[in-house]
Amino acid sequence: MADSLSAGLGEEKEKEDRERDRKATKAERNKEKDGVTEMLGFNDKNGGSRGKKRNLSDLSLVRFITTELTRGYFLEHNEAKYTERRERVYTCLRIPKELEKLMTFGFFLCLDAFLYVFTLLPLRVILALLRLLTLPCCGLSGSRLLQPAQVCDVLKGFIMVLCYSMMSYVDYAMMYHLIRGQSVIKLYIIYNMLEVADRLFSSFGQDILDALYWTATEPKEKKRAHIGVIPHFFMAVLYVFLHAILIMVQATTLNVAFNSHNKSLLTIMMSNNFVEIKGSVFKKFEKNNLFQMSNSDIKERFTNYILLLIVCLRNMEQFSWNPDHLWVLFPDVLMVIASEVAVDIVKHAFITKFNDISADVYGEYRASLAFDLVSSRQKNAYTDYSDSVSRRMGFIPLPLALLLIRVVTSSVKIQGSLSFMCVLLFYMGMITLKVLNSIVLLGTSCVFVKEANMEEKLFDPPPSAVSSRANSRAHRTKHVHTSSQQEPVADKGGVLQVSDNSQPTIITESSAPAFPKSDSDTFLTTPDEEDDDKIINANTGLEGDSLKNRTPKKDLLEIDRFTICGNRID
Repeated sequence: MADSLSAGLGEEKEKEDRERDRKATKAERNKEKDGVTEMLGFNDKNGGSRGKKRNLSDLSLVRFITTELTRGYFLEHNEAKYTERRERVYTCLRIPKELEKLMTFGFFLCLDAFLYVFTLLPLRVILALLRLLTLPCCGLSGSRLLQPAQVCDVLKGFIMVLCYSMMSYVDYAMMYHLIRGQSVIKLYIIYNMLEVADRLFSSFGQDILDALYWTATEPKEKKRAHIGVIPHFFMAVLYVFLHAILIMVQATTLNVAFNSHNKSLLTIMMSNNFVEIKGSVFKKFEKNNLFQMSNSDIKERFTNYILLLIVCLRNMEQFSWNPDHLWVLFPDVLMVIASEVAVDIVKHAFITKFNDISADVYGEYRASLAFDLVSSRQKNAYTDYSDSVSRRMGFIPLPLALLLIRVVTSSVKIQGSLSFMCVLLFYMGMITLKVLNSIVLLGTSCVFVKEANMEEKLFDPPPSAVSSRANSRAHRTKHVHTSSQQEPVADKGGVLQVSDNSQPTIITESSAPAFPKSDSDTFLTTPDEEDDDKIINANTGLEGDSLKNRTPKKDLLEIDRFTICGNRID
């Protein structure tokens, strides 16, 4: 019995020891929690008796403020995040410089194509006509009366002459007073409609001109697949005339805005540029989309400069060429140019920021434009330089040059031999400017092409329409699935096989598929390496081996302004 009592007392003692150890451990844990919560500025609700006995001064507002003022943190714990943010800031700071480099280079490209219409095109037309007149004396040395380039030059000359004779019947003064009598809001809506119409005209106009040039120079042995040269010629004349009228209305609206008393219309038209930021910044852009938008901005800026020149000429004529009135127009002109530059910088800066595009991409864009210039100077060139600029940027110089000629001839009166001498000297100066500009542009373009390692592509043969159609037809027969029941199967050798449940058909192909070339342009940069080994189903956009969603990427230099009408390529 004594042993059982002693055993019972021993068990009770052990239980008490265990309970005491448990309480001690719990107290230590509460102490640690109290320390942590004290650092954070608050105490645990279940802190126990020790928390209740704590001094109330520790919970004061002074302690909270002291903790907020003395607490610290370490940015190096997230070094990658802050480094990326700093690079974004540096990219935004580099955008104005890189963008203006591209804009300046593109401006002189447009100027070169624009001066070509006034300087070299008339001389080339005269040489082509002299060749036609001297054929009976010299004899026919070849199978062609004129070379294809000379035929295109003669067509351009005839289009300019016919359109200028039609433009002489348009009364600019009546148009000015008709537009001036409209309300401000109506004029604002008209100006926006004119901008949209200008893009639509530019998109379809270059196709009309290209169709005319190809129809007139197509080899005779080919099968007739066109409506004739004369219908195409009249379509081109009608397009150039309507586009010139459109630009004249646009310039007249801008002139009314300059001459308004309260400048409200000019302010509204300038605010329209800032609306462009809202429509562009918050969209997803890739390199090709940004390239097309940059080309559109170059064309828009150059066109605005010509419109401002026309406005100044019309206003100076109304004030009898008083130089004092030029200083009255200068602040408004400077304000329009500054707003255009500021909007372009802000737009491109935020587009590159939101889409993680480096500022070095503008160097690639310059190299792309430079390649067009260098390739058009070669012996095997398949397009004129001005037409290449038209396709790339959407800048068609014929309507704008026609309007400028119309405004200058109606504003400047030429009387006497001295006036003719001044006109001749001015023409010689324009030729000198054109030649110097072409030489500097060609040298600069060669440097850009060399820096971008595109020299080997200059010696590639021009694309052939027959081979291009053959490649595209072969591509469709090899990669397009004829029914939804067909299933692509990749065998061990990496050969794509197409199986059908009803009629199995096996198509074999080499491991490197042939991609079809564009009919209007060539690949000027190298496609991605991973794209070379992938076979794409053209009907579904799926890869033949993994059946993943994939959209074929357009090459950067295959993009032109008229892929679609707008600023995006989908």
